[in-house]
Amino acid sequence: MPTLKLVQLPVPPPAALAPTGNVPLASGSLAVSAQVHGLDQQGLKVEVISPEVTDLAGDSVLADLIAQDEPAFVGFSLYLWNSERSLHLARQIQARSPRTRVLVGGPEVSADNPYLLGEVGFDIAVTGEAEDTFAAVMKRLLAGESPAGLPNVAVRDGQRGALGPFGPVANANFPLVDYPSPYLTGALPVDASRSSYIETVRGCRSHCTFCFYPRSSNVLRTLDIEASAALVAGLRDRGAREVVFLDPTFNHRPGFPELVEALTRVNSSKSLTFFAEVRAEGLKPVHAVALAKAGFTKLEIGLQSVNRETLKRVKRFGDPNMVAEVARMLKGEGIELLVDLIIGLPGDTPDDVARGVDFLLAHDLADSAQVFALSLLPGTPMRSTAEADGVVFDPRPPYRVRQTAGFTPEAIVRCLDDAEEALGRRLDEFARPHLACEGAAPYREFAWLDLDKNPSHVRDFAVPSARHGALWLVGDDLFGHRSAVLAALDRCFEVEPQGTLDVVLRPLTPCPLDLLEVVRAKLARGPQSYLARAYAHRGQDAQRRLVICLPAEHEKTFDSGWIQAAQRLVPVFADQTAAQAARHARRLGDDRPAARVTDPEVSPDHWRTLVRDADPEAVAFAWRPLEARWTAEVLRD
Repeated sequence: MPTLKLVQLPVPPPAALAPTGNVPLASGSLAVSAQVHGLDQQGLKVEVISPEVTDLAGDSVLADLIAQDEPAFVGFSLYLWNSERSLHLARQIQARSPRTRVLVGGPEVSADNPYLLGEVGFDIAVTGEAEDTFAAVMKRLLAGESPAGLPNVAVRDGQRGALGPFGPVANANFPLVDYPSPYLTGALPVDASRSSYIETVRGCRSHCTFCFYPRSSNVLRTLDIEASAALVAGLRDRGAREVVFLDPTFNHRPGFPELVEALTRVNSSKSLTFFAEVRAEGLKPVHAVALAKAGFTKLEIGLQSVNRETLKRVKRFGDPNMVAEVARMLKGEGIELLVDLIIGLPGDTPDDVARGVDFLLAHDLADSAQVFALSLLPGTPMRSTAEADGVVFDPRPPYRVRQTAGFTPEAIVRCLDDAEEALGRRLDEFARPHLACEGAAPYREFAWLDLDKNPSHVRDFAVPSARHGALWLVGDDLFGHRSAVLAALDRCFEVEPQGTLDVVLRPLTPCPLDLLEVVRAKLARGPQSYLARAYAHRGQDAQRRLVICLPAEHEKTFDSGWIQAAQRLVPVFADQTAAQAARHARRLGDDRPAARVTDPEVSPDHWRTLVRDADPEAVAFAWRPLEARWTAEVLRD
């Protein structure tokens, strides 16, 4: 019986034990399509790779797992955050199982994405909504025929040949009721620790040129009120806790008030919380009251720009003052908000961004603000007009805009910096080193190399096999062992080029700090992926990080001058007991090294002191359960 394995890789978080939010809804939807179209009766076995595996395992482990038993087919759902890693994994799978055919789909697959179309590692590409197309492709493959020529499908000429052209463009028009939710069919488990994603609408009435939604369908298709409420009730009964509506504009769907009323009935016990994206236009006080009553605890609302001419130009339209009015109304009902402001929209200037930040502050929306640089996504109208609009953007994910007619590259970075200063917080997650070596982990997270004992060991050590690993390099003379240090990094690059890696230097005696520049330069030459480019505007590499962690006896060996000089270059931690860390909590990461707490248990008093007084990023733990707790309770608060 031929097997199809479906894979959706997560957004790579910058902290090892942070939740990814990964829900393989696309994979589950294809599994439902296989059931609906009777592909199982034609002998196809479909397996969705669990996010419990894809969130934690490194690519070598994943490739071994997926290639096991030589599946006939593997399908990847490609998004801007996972496409490079997915294609690397696809190539690794094909190296292990050459007869496996790889299919790719998702928002990244588009005729206007030369980056993706120029890559290898996949045999068949599907663009657009895939439930119907997927079934047609698989029926041909199971019959031993080529799917070339099918609408929205491109096929490679042989395993290493050129990718052929896509078949005729066809927009999806099937009713949503044709395909039941993968949660209700059992294709996806309901996990109370993860959000449950649902769609009650596909297509969008808005036509924002920077957005992917208008491309996916030119008609608005909805799941009716009764079916939508039944879906949510089914999730509730299966133990869901948070339901995320993926509808492009939740309040612009037909029957919006009636759906909210139905959700209120379904959620009368308040066991569920809801999240959705809304627009200010059309929202009234009565809607705000109803949304809160139904269980909507968080909503996202797009400001995008305060320049009305820009809003017209990008076909967003709307009134910023209405956004502020609706935001006050929703917050008044206790609903938490995310309010988006985009840097780099054609027509905007840095002054417009500054006015946008002032607008957020003036309307008490600083804590709600999401300020980010524009990305030119494949398949969006704005990408097709980029040259005419004077927009220059990165050709690889996340496709960040580098320059526009109104923004120099320096101005875009300056706008981000100014926004952070005005809002009083960092706009993206802090890249946190993974220093927890103690406690069971599902995959090998650490490699510990004592270079004094065996510097030649760098040729054959076991590279971390987790998605996020750490390489500890220990020695009396790390600078003298710098060739071995660089060789160890080469081995990590070779085995896990897409992985997130923390390089932890553990000098036993002070070493020349020139070593830091040697290592940093080597890391910069390593293979780069999404997470590296996502932080590139900061001059940071969140894919590979460098940190010093001193032993517990550091005060006997390292003087404060060396430590302070090192702190100006990289984060410096030192092993400490919880009592020591709590005693100096306010000074950690400042005039004292940050703390790596080595106790396997921490008393409630010491925990409270660290939470209250320490910079959260200046506290890490040697024991994995404590690091996971700190990540969940403090960093994600």
